[in-house]
This record gives sequence, structure tokens and C-alpha cells, in this order.
Amino acid sequence: MRYQSDLRPNLFKNRTIIVTGAGSGFGRCNAHELASLGANVLMVGRKLDKLETVRDEIIEDGGQCDIASCDIRDEETVKQVVGDFIDKHGNIYGLVNNAGGQFPASLANISKNGWNAVVNTNLTGGFLMAREVFNQSMNKHGGAIVNIVADMWRGMPGMGHSGAARAGMVNFTQTASYEWGYAGVRVNAVAPGWIASSGMDTYNDDYKIILKRLKNYVPLGRLGNESEVSAAICFLLSDSASYINGTVINVDGAASQGNTAVYPLQEAENLSPFNGFHRSVTPELFKDENP
Repeated sequence: MRYQSDLRPNLFKNRTIIVTGAGSGFGRCNAHELASLGANVLMVGRKLDKLETVRDEIIEDGGQCDIASCDIRDEETVKQVVGDFIDKHGNIYGLVNNAGGQFPASLANISKNGWNAVVNTNLTGGFLMAREVFNQSMNKHGGAIVNIVADMWRGMPGMGHSGAARAGMVNFTQTASYEWGYAGVRVNAVAPGWIASSGMDTYNDDYKIILKRLKNYVPLGRLGNESEVSAAICFLLSDSASYINGTVINVDGAASQGNTAVYPLQEAENLSPFNGFHRSVTPELFKDENP
């Protein structure tokens, strides 16, 4: 069995696309979908063993890919990895800036090192990857970049470091789309809301109690899944989105569009999630229930 994408077969044939943070979560799912659509997927992450596992999955499913261990916060390493990919695979058509990470903490309890670690991963690293892909490849032939941000439109209490970084990435997306449009490079973003992914299992038990309640604050009455995020990414990378530049697509079930204190939600009906990822894994947190 292969990934069941709604997009047409071979959509990305002969196109090379980098996906950062591809060893798990959104990145792993997106790498699978891109490979199933014919892309040569170049996967980047810090842990080589995770990348090797995803590479083996994609090859077993009939796709093509390559991997490189890279700390996207390190400028010289990013330059080297992008250059090596270009030397080996030719022009880079697409970049999915998915790598990121954060930890729950109130602003008063975040150290400077903790703040910098999250901002460097969720903002600076994405900038470095985009800049190098543009300077070393896309400025010559065009391409598409998709940055993964977050639902931080009304602040991000409990994760202020990540909210600040993601807001910065939205502004970077807008600025890059304007500055790089002349070269035929489109830069957009996808903002996932509450998505049931493997990353939820990494949080502490107190925070998991909160995670289990989140679906009650989504008009669609459920959490999203990884393939629903990947579908938006693939669309923005495709030629169908050739006049979409500098925008953000929310994948959040409309959770960001209201306030349950003012307008309480009705019980959701007719739920119809899309899940084309044949290798998706339900978080342990939700093994005994529907997220």
C-alpha cells in the first residue's frame, strides 16, 4: 500500500524537494506524500537514525529520497548540506521548513537559553535554510518554499517563545515572498492548529490532560491529523498555487476564528477527517479514543 494522496500522480516528478524535520510528525508524513507524488525528497534532521527509518519506508513504498543530518541552527552546516544536495541532485525546486520544537512554560519561567533555543530552531533555522536554498539554487530557476508556523494569532500563552518565533516566521514569509518574487520564487506558510501527531506523546502528564480537552474548542469537534497538514503543503508547492505568494493557510478546523466564552460551540456532527497516510501512527495519548 502507498500514500493515498488526493493530488494527481507524478505531480512532482523530476522535482527535488527538501523537507526539514523529516524524521517524525508532519515532516515524515509530508516526505511520504511528496515521494508518492514523484518527488525526489531530500530529508533533513538532527537524528540520523530517524531519517534512515523514514528513508527505508519511502524506498519500500517505491519512492526516491536522500537524507542528511543537519542542525539547521548552524549556519555553516546549513550552507554545506544545501550545497552537497545541489551537487548530488541538481536544482532544488521546493523547500518545506518543517523542523521546529518547543516546550510548555510560562514566560516568567523561560530562561534566556530556553528562549534562544526555541527561537533559533523555529525562526532562525528556517531563515537559514530558505536563504541558502534561494542563494544557491532557486534564484536561478524559481521554486516554492512552505514554512510551517502555528496557531498563534491571539498570542500563545504557555509557549510564548514558540509564539514569538512563529509570528516572526509569518513576517519572514511575507517579506521573502515580496523580495524573491522577481525570481519566480513563491514563499507561503501553513499554520497547523491542534493536530494529533507523535509529538504530543513527548509532553508531561499535566499538559496531556490539556491536550485531551482541545477537541472541545474546535468547531469541527476533533483534532486534525498529519495528512491534512501535508495536503495543504503539497498544494502550495504545486503549480496550481502559482499565483499564491506571501499567504498563510490555517489548518485548524476554525479553532482560531472565535471565542468559546462568547459563542459556545455546539456538539459537532458529520465528522469526516481525511487521512491518506498509510503509515500514520496514533499518539499513545489517544490510543483509546478518537482525537
